[in-house]
Amino acid sequence: MSEDFNMTMRKFLKQVGVTSQQAIEDAMRSAGSDATAGKEFSAKMVLTIDGLDMEHVVTGKIKGRE
Repeated sequence: MSEDFNMTMRKFLKQVGVTSQQAIEDAMRSAGSDATAGKEFSAKMVLTIDGLDMEHVVTGKIKGRE
């Protein structure tokens, strides 16, 4: 793969990571510590790319702060 491809992909994935973390933190804060403390939440990220007929799903667990 080309260097341009690698750079644009890394930039996109960094943006996804940073903005996703901010969104999760905001949601946890909005829900309040009583609603999230020590609880485990199922999470799912769906990535699609238009024109490539691609869908990639990642699932996992996120635990609220103690």
